[in-house]
Amino acid sequence: MKPVLYDYWRSSASYRVRIALNLLGIAYEAVSVDLLKKEQLGEAHLSRNPQGLVPALEIDGQMLTQSLAIIEYLNETRSGSLMPGGALERARVHALAYIIAMEIHPVCNLSIVADVMERTGGGDAVRSDWMQKYIRKGLVAFEARLGDGQSGEFCHGDTPTMADICLVPQLYNANRWGAETADLARINAIAGNCAALEPFAAAHPDRVGPSG
Repeated sequence: MKPVLYDYWRSSASYRVRIALNLLGIAYEAVSVDLLKKEQLGEAHLSRNPQGLVPALEIDGQMLTQSLAIIEYLNETRSGSLMPGGALERARVHALAYIIAMEIHPVCNLSIVADVMERTGGGDAVRSDWMQKYIRKGLVAFEARLGDGQSGEFCHGDTPTMADICLVPQLYNANRWGAETADLARINAIAGNCAALEPFAAAHPDRVGPSG
């Protein structure tokens, strides 16, 4: 049975899993969960993920949630190369991925920001300033972390890892919200290398589209 990915085209967490599936050559069926229509809060999706979040991946007779957990499962069960072999190298890739998934993403999650705006009375300009500030802050730290001499064409060496899988969707969000990234030379070089690979290009929201 073909795996089923329940996702939303603009969800960065879903975008990560699409990239991973493509890099590992795993054919899958995509089912859109429209966040704007609140479909993630419906009974059908809550039965997949009680958090009411995307993505959820039905594979190997299981329903998996949380993008990084999904990516590591796929990598381990499909003999992938999305994580390096050495413990220190894996720690570095995890650290890079976590800068985005555990530091930038939670602060800039649209539901969280919407709640902050409601509580503070902030408008669209305040929302944009918030996004730009925290996305920029995280990416500057990411750029500095890349300067330790262990990066190559990609975040860790010369093959894509989970760090690249997290970086690319975050750059999509950075561009969407107008965060300044032009001076982040290492990040931009890596992003260009990723964009040249079909598994990354095929996962891009512009290719997936609102219909999923």
